[in-house]
Amino acid sequence: MSISAEMVRKLREETGAGMMECKSALVEASGDSDKARDILRKKGLASAAKKAGRAANEGMIGTYIHPGNRVGVLIEVNCETDFVAKTPDFQALVKDIAMHIAAASPAAALYVSKDEVPADVLEKEKEIYKAQAAAQGKPHAVQDKIAQGKLKEYYATFCLLEQPFVKEPKLSVGQLVQEKIAVIKENIVIRRFARFKLGEDSGARPAQAAETATVGA
Repeated sequence: MSISAEMVRKLREETGAGMMECKSALVEASGDSDKARDILRKKGLASAAKKAGRAANEGMIGTYIHPGNRVGVLIEVNCETDFVAKTPDFQALVKDIAMHIAAASPAAALYVSKDEVPADVLEKEKEIYKAQAAAQGKPHAVQDKIAQGKLKEYYATFCLLEQPFVKEPKLSVGQLVQEKIAVIKENIVIRRFARFKLGEDSGARPAQAAETATVGA
């Protein structure tokens, strides 16, 4: 199948990948744009993982105030250079994540990543899940497996990077950031955030050294 310039242009607009990368993906996918997007996504995530260890000390403090002025979010997102911090792609990402946090319930997203969850909290959760399994008559041998499965649900509720992205639930917030890393070509770190709702207590999450979007991916 011949790959037209229009097919390449459209795929580039959808993914942010280079012209040659888009053409190569379309050739590999025999012209199927959905398969080509998957190919580019896999390559992009692999590239993003390589950037995870790089220092990210620039970036921006983003804000989002929900209509009605009753819910607001402050968030710090870091990148490697001041140049990238000023780009529309990066700023749109920060806004999208702030909007996601605003849409979450007050109890959600207590942590940025799984690594922030204290060990004693995890142990307590495991004990609860195992006790529930035992109460259901599950054999002792499978109680640990059940507890591990429940922990994944816990992470998806309380860890920002593990949550389904509100605008595209098929992606986690961490995957969203990884894809943006592949486009921007710099490491991106969600450092900390605070969600405020009128009349409720709120607090900023502490900064974490070397917290990246690829943690737990």
